[in-house]
Amino acid sequence: MLANELGRRGISVTLFDEKPSTAFNPQANATQARTMEHYRRLGFAEEVRALGLPDDFPTDVAYFTRYTGHELGRFRLPSAREARERVSSLSGSWSAAELPHRVSQKYVEQVLRKHAEAQPGVSINYGWRVSEFIDSQDGVSVTAQEVQTTSRRTVRAKYLVGGDGARSFVRRQLGIAYKGDAGAVRDFFGGRMFAIYLRCPQFYEVVPFAPAWMNVTFNNQRRAFMAAVDGRGEFAFHTQLREGEKEEDITDKQALEMFQAAVGHPVEAEVLSRGTWTAGYALVAESYSRGRVFLGGDAVHLFTPAGGLGYNTAVDDAVNLGWKLAAAIKGVGSPTILDSYEIERRPIAVRNTGFAKQFADSIGLYTPKPGLEDNTAQGVALRREAGAYLSGHGKAEFNIPGITFGARYDASPIILSEKRPPAEDRPDVYTPTSAPGGRAPHIWIDASTSLYDLFGFEWTLLRLGRTPPAVDAITSAAAQAGMDLSVVDIASAEVESLYEAPLVLIRPDQVVAWRGTRDADAQCTIETVLGRRMSGLEKIANEGAQDTVSTNSMHA
Repeated sequence: MLANELGRRGISVTLFDEKPSTAFNPQANATQARTMEHYRRLGFAEEVRALGLPDDFPTDVAYFTRYTGHELGRFRLPSAREARERVSSLSGSWSAAELPHRVSQKYVEQVLRKHAEAQPGVSINYGWRVSEFIDSQDGVSVTAQEVQTTSRRTVRAKYLVGGDGARSFVRRQLGIAYKGDAGAVRDFFGGRMFAIYLRCPQFYEVVPFAPAWMNVTFNNQRRAFMAAVDGRGEFAFHTQLREGEKEEDITDKQALEMFQAAVGHPVEAEVLSRGTWTAGYALVAESYSRGRVFLGGDAVHLFTPAGGLGYNTAVDDAVNLGWKLAAAIKGVGSPTILDSYEIERRPIAVRNTGFAKQFADSIGLYTPKPGLEDNTAQGVALRREAGAYLSGHGKAEFNIPGITFGARYDASPIILSEKRPPAEDRPDVYTPTSAPGGRAPHIWIDASTSLYDLFGFEWTLLRLGRTPPAVDAITSAAAQAGMDLSVVDIASAEVESLYEAPLVLIRPDQVVAWRGTRDADAQCTIETVLGRRMSGLEKIANEGAQDTVSTNSMHA
């Protein structure tokens, strides 16, 4: 994602990733609406939406005793086709340019790679591990080694970004530690989890219930969650290892038996891959950078995957850092603008890992009562009780406009914030506001045109109403600074009412930076949003160096 953001801005990028190619395992499976809006901004949202589940496959979250046993509850969500049909009719807290999409990361990465490689100056190198880097005052020297050979390369760059995962080599070399909850213990979603990527077309033949995207089992023997990958028989199945179950002792046959216990039927299946991971993390790095070296994604935050927040938070990291790196490299923004990356993104990681922990507690600490699966009156009553709870949990975990759209940067030094009473930050509540520091409120101009479609790729100045103020001062200050500013006139009274001001300055990441009734303080406004009024040590750019090196390599 970072390579796409930088490449689109003409920044040369070398990316090293020690994997042989894009992901084989399904991994993250839920793309939030905000992430889809970023894909729309980059021009490939429809390409992503066409992948994964069939167009008419329901993306429901369903809870069962076992998949062939009793359905306990279901939170209904639209298929990809329904999302396309409904998105322009939604308003209020769910007004968005895109709705969420349930698609495996293995598919998304292929699209991201294709578009990154299409950018001139972007070099994607799979099968290469970064083994050393040296940060000096005028750049970073990065050495990478090919995994399958002894070949080595050294690249000189202005900046290095480590997106190299939970065991980040870059973070550990910088001496940056995680802080937070490192090991919550729960009946489910706490401790060692066993993941199986498998193919089982028979699943849809033996399960008597409507298909769902996310399938959760709730019983005393084998609790699990399982995402449909392709809607035809591939699944990402995750179950918690019980006492005495060790990964090294588990064969493919035993892995299949785990799956069959959750299904409640001796289905035939092919195990494509398997492995363990640890649930229960809510960790955030103590710092996001040192000198010219930055971190993003799992290298700075570790989530328990409840709510699907880790991948989406990582995409927002890349978007936030991308335009700032480009501004610093081009000299449009002060190099100190990069200090705002941690100031803005770290509090969001703390916030989002906290929400994920709440969701994990809600499902993981709620335990099945004895007799839940019995065909008795008591069993019926227990299933009704569990169904009510789990249905409520599903809505709480997946109806989250507050998390999706509500991240704010009010304390940022490059935002011209306004004094306003603090709003309650809830997962299920988002109140659109154009107060500087948050996502620009969205509205549909017509059935097929999102307000965001009118924004420029870089900065946008909205002039709202039938008689908007003149903006000569702010456009002149922007031109003098080298800012790529698009001026968009919208006469709509509805848009003017939504934004509560006739002039609104929108950042490249679609965050409101400033709003006002006139541009009298234009010079101050432009200097502030470009980081030219931030205090701190100026970093000298090396004009002869590679612009950016990114690493996805993961080290044990």
